[in-house]
Amino acid sequence: MSILSLFVVIPVLMLLGLWIARNLNQVRGVMVAGSSCLLALSVWLTVAFIQARQSGNTEPMLFTYSVEWFKPLNIEYAVGVDGISVVMLLLSSIIVFTGTFASWQLKPLTKEYFLWFTLLSTGVFGFFISVDMFTMFMFYEVALIPMYLLIGVWGSGKKEYAAMKLTLMLMGGSALLILGILGIYFFNGATTMNVMEIAADNHIPHDVQNVFFPFIFIGFGVLGALFPFHTWSPDGHASAPTAVSMLHAGVLMKLGGYGCFRVAMFLLPSAAQDLSWIFIILTTISVVYGAFSACVQTDLKYINAYSSVSHCGLVLFALLMMTKTACTGAILQMLSHGLMTALFFALIGMIYGRTHTRDIRQLGGLMKIMPFLSVGYVIAGLANLGLPGFSGFVAEMNIFVGSFANDDTFHRTATIIACTSIVITAVYILRVVGKILYQKVANPHYLELTDATWDERVAVCCLIFCVAGLGIAPLWVSNVIDDAVAPILNVINF
Repeated sequence: MSILSLFVVIPVLMLLGLWIARNLNQVRGVMVAGSSCLLALSVWLTVAFIQARQSGNTEPMLFTYSVEWFKPLNIEYAVGVDGISVVMLLLSSIIVFTGTFASWQLKPLTKEYFLWFTLLSTGVFGFFISVDMFTMFMFYEVALIPMYLLIGVWGSGKKEYAAMKLTLMLMGGSALLILGILGIYFFNGATTMNVMEIAADNHIPHDVQNVFFPFIFIGFGVLGALFPFHTWSPDGHASAPTAVSMLHAGVLMKLGGYGCFRVAMFLLPSAAQDLSWIFIILTTISVVYGAFSACVQTDLKYINAYSSVSHCGLVLFALLMMTKTACTGAILQMLSHGLMTALFFALIGMIYGRTHTRDIRQLGGLMKIMPFLSVGYVIAGLANLGLPGFSGFVAEMNIFVGSFANDDTFHRTATIIACTSIVITAVYILRVVGKILYQKVANPHYLELTDATWDERVAVCCLIFCVAGLGIAPLWVSNVIDDAVAPILNVINF
């Protein structure tokens, strides 16, 4: 069995451990042990992958394993990783680990909450290691279904509405996905669902590709907050509990960009060339619209949610530019945004847990009261607006430089429009930081509040370390991603 299967086995063992746990300490122990194992495994995998590449292994997928699952439809349990998968697994394990500590004090129904949280994690890890389209789709669904209960039961505000809206829209995207997957399978000869095998021996006619490309791209794009299918995202983020918002925005939305690149563009390359201009327009709207919408919000979670729409729009925008620099930037943006937004949602949840409000008009002077959380929020904000030295700068520079490298007027115009989001992002980030941290204390009762506890400090420090580490030393990550992006682009730009 491939070592990659441990990314599914460990969460399943965590589910079993949570099921037999009898008290809160046992539940916490299972989560810490399991999430630590996943983090250690992902770090080991990253190091082993880099060493394999440095030793001259040029196979497109490493640590592969496959076994026949359902012969009539040629479905296999097939796993493998390239550089993109490796960094996504590393991101996922970091978010699960820090999300465990961010949920340390969550009540009631702590055990049941962590059961659904772990099931969601199982789907995410399974999706990133899969190279069979059906297996990938199965794990995709496993990752989506728990969101309804996690938001509907443990959320806040309009949680029932947000949970139902999210579920219906993402299930609609899934319906498009299954149609697209079946179209790829049958029109390629109905011999395999393995992504790498289909890409190597692609017989799908050009006209058929143009039919099924929108199904796949929109199906995954719904999860990636593609305009105008993004409306579930702000409500879902705002209503979800802290760790679910972290995993939702930090990892789950990345399934959308990953699927668009790995399945839609890789397996339907001629359609990607023909139809990219339509989706470039939509993603440009996502980037600018999300940034402007964040400017007018007063709820901290809604500000970060619309910011996520803008930044995830940048991911799809860069992928559609189909240059190596832009696509590398897109993957770096997935990693950077995952870390930044997880840090933001963790801090917002910690502030809300003390002040019982997320309205920036009712907050002020928090730097005097909660210096640790406030400094963390400043760092998250600076990373979000792309300050050099943090992960956001590295990702956005690659995206805009790579996008402008296209020498036609359309692509360059779209890039210039998308660049305006940098200025808009700076406006709403600096506005919020000044409003809630540096003005006079808005409520005298806030003076009695305490700063971060040890478990909250663990989550925040881990995420800050990763955001700063990626910004200061990005080369090792970008090299890993480059090696994975190049063969996919060779197929797309045939």
